[in-house]
Amino acid sequence: MALILVRADSDKKILNALADLERHAKLKIIGKPRILQAKIADKFMKSVLKQDLKSKTKFVVMVRVQEDTTKSIMQVKKIHPPAHIMVLSREYDDYSELEKIFKDLKPLRGYYSHKNTS
Repeated sequence: MALILVRADSDKKILNALADLERHAKLKIIGKPRILQAKIADKFMKSVLKQDLKSKTKFVVMVRVQEDTTKSIMQVKKIHPPAHIMVLSREYDDYSELEKIFKDLKPLRGYYSHKNTS
């Protein structure tokens, strides 16, 4: 199971990016995407990239996918979603903090899985 961070300029782009993760990257999203505060996401991104961000984040969600981190990274590389997508690895310093707060985050409204669950 992997955690994925999705950043975009609008909630519509977030929803399109999530659909791209399922349709084109063929990743199975588990549960509902969760809304993350932009300030927390920017802080995390800055620590991972080890440089200032070019732009501030407006909308951010985190999702869990069924596939492992390595497979998720390989699949995400193949698509071109309308958002910035980052597969979170346990190797990142703040990973455990993000994993802990995930369950307490507010679910994203308007999302539904495009995959048949049967």
